Amino acid sequence: MPRYPRDMRGHGPTPPDAQWPGGAKIAVSIVLNYEEGGENNILHGDGQSEAFLSDIAGAAQWPGQRHWNMESIYEYGARAGFWRLHRLFTGLDIPVTVYGVATALARSPEQVAAMQAAGWEIASHGLKWVEHRDMPEEEERRQIAEAIRLHTEVTGQRPTGWYTGRCSVNTVRLTAEQGFDWISDTYDDDLPYWIEAGERDQLVIPYTLEANDMRFATAPGYITGEQFFQYLKDSFDTLYAEGEAGAARMFSIGLHCRLIGRPGKIAGLKRFLDYARGHEGVWFPRRLDIARHWAATHPPRRFERPSRMTRDSFIAAFGGIFEHSPWIADRAFDLELGPAHDCATGLHNALARVFRSAMPAERLGVLQAHPDLAGKLAAAARLTPESTQEQQSAGLDALTDAERETFQALNDDYTRKHGFPFIIAVRDHTKAGILHAFQTRLANDSETEFQTACAQVERIAALRLQDMLK
Repeated sequence: MPRYPRDMRGHGPTPPDAQWPGGAKIAVSIVLNYEEGGENNILHGDGQSEAFLSDIAGAAQWPGQRHWNMESIYEYGARAGFWRLHRLFTGLDIPVTVYGVATALARSPEQVAAMQAAGWEIASHGLKWVEHRDMPEEEERRQIAEAIRLHTEVTGQRPTGWYTGRCSVNTVRLTAEQGFDWISDTYDDDLPYWIEAGERDQLVIPYTLEANDMRFATAPGYITGEQFFQYLKDSFDTLYAEGEAGAARMFSIGLHCRLIGRPGKIAGLKRFLDYARGHEGVWFPRRLDIARHWAATHPPRRFERPSRMTRDSFIAAFGGIFEHSPWIADRAFDLELGPAHDCATGLHNALARVFRSAMPAERLGVLQAHPDLAGKLAAAARLTPESTQEQQSAGLDALTDAERETFQALNDDYTRKHGFPFIIAVRDHTKAGILHAFQTRLANDSETEFQTACAQVERIAALRLQDMLK
């Protein structure tokens, strides 16, 4: 059975209202990446120099050599850029979350002390600022454990959150094993969300690579601080407006000491902070604050997910969605189901695909499996529970003798002409509307009615699934 692991649905068409503290319309999460001293360097036991995220155009790794210019740029971030940013944020009383590479933190005790004195959250950014994509799973797990150990030793506290950045396909799963309050190696949403990591629920707070000063060092990217300001402003304005409309959002901003810490670049950041602080209802939380709020306000909700069911449980749960036709659920189970199918709309699409692609005789069999409206099965209380509830919703269980005779005559005429019962999603109609549709559709040709009835079968299935799933 093929199963698709990627989640294309997320929060779906109606994301939850974040309900930020104080009724804030937007949560602006400032992240400062502290990587200086943790980058690729033969002094650190690596086989080459660093080549990522610097002001050196076209930089490449130098195997077996130190890259003096690259080292100097990273050192600027620690020596000058960090302190410029520290003065900015402490002066504005804006707390930040630090993504701290453990080995970099160990080489910068004064900066760590300043972070702690400011009340900043120091999360883990891994053991070293290196690529993990080709790292064996067990080695990455070992390095995660060592990063936690060293981080705790250097700061005096275990990290509350995690972001690797240059991650592997295993990173999210491996870090979710560690019991962090949050992890951030995703870029897939404007709000936090939960994932199931074995027996525990892991909160994910998505990060950003676009509202990020790294684009001063990548193409296409920012050239001036003004460009950075404008992009941050446009993002803020859009998210703030959504918050004013009742759907509060989160805005992550990624910074690096060696990049935004330069005088010409930080000017754009200062302009943005002044702009954002000029609005009411703006919350500047650490990511730990977001995690605590989300856990209290939107706790995880576990349910039996269709994409993770066994075949037998899947058929038992959904075999009656299409009336007396469990073969549809049986075939749907073999489709490429995934998280997108763990909701009413998604699962309906999978079941409907099977119904639509079935042979005409099979589809006719589904139509013929439906009961007459207000017919003999209803009178004998032999309808399925779903059909009973549906017919009751339109008052078809409380007909007068004259109405019952009218429906019975129409049932007989319709079935005699078209070869299957009259089918309509009764929950969409009143009793009078059903009777009118019955009389109108009786005059149609059988091919038209076959297609109409099939569409109504799909509609009935959708309504039944909405009763079971969100």
